[in-house]
Amino acid sequence: MPGVSTSSTLRATPFSASDRADVNYSAIKPCDIANGEGVRVSLFVSGCTHHCKGCFNPSTWDFAAGEPFTPEVEERILSLLAPDYIQGLSLLGGEPFEPENQAVLATFVRRVRERLPGKDIWCYTGCVLEQDLLVPTRWRTAVTDDLLSMIDVLVDGPFIESLKDISLPFRGSSNQRILHLRTTALCATMFSTRQRFRTSEP
Repeated sequence: MPGVSTSSTLRATPFSASDRADVNYSAIKPCDIANGEGVRVSLFVSGCTHHCKGCFNPSTWDFAAGEPFTPEVEERILSLLAPDYIQGLSLLGGEPFEPENQAVLATFVRRVRERLPGKDIWCYTGCVLEQDLLVPTRWRTAVTDDLLSMIDVLVDGPFIESLKDISLPFRGSSNQRILHLRTTALCATMFSTRQRFRTSEP
């Protein structure tokens, strides 16, 4: 894939379980049809440093906005996901791939996968996959690859107001992409990237 480094050593920012106390969420939509295919449960996490001009949800930029994302909130979302008419979970924000948010979300998404394996996972990010998440940047953490590996569809790229197009399904501007991570060549690219990361560790 163009833009993916084959020579740089990937470095990750470590996070611990104590980071949970710092993760907030701004909203949960139990029956959302705007942010992915089918009827979905959407989780809007708090915190975003992209600050896109014309953002539809600037109230989520503040990491302290909303309420703490507790185990009780996780259980509530799992219950909302359980009915057959719910196709899956969508992660939005805010920015799910803010380093401060990744560890808790990776743990939660793994719980969704284990308890409800038939549900799909969509994630919206202002990052660009091959420029921000697969190469050494401030966005990469110790769990970035694990989180990516559990996402079915990634909608990537910042919202660009001059490229706004209300006719586009599931995205706001024409630069943003709908990437089917588990069914395209991107999956092989990410696997190769994870291997380079792991073999570089002492």
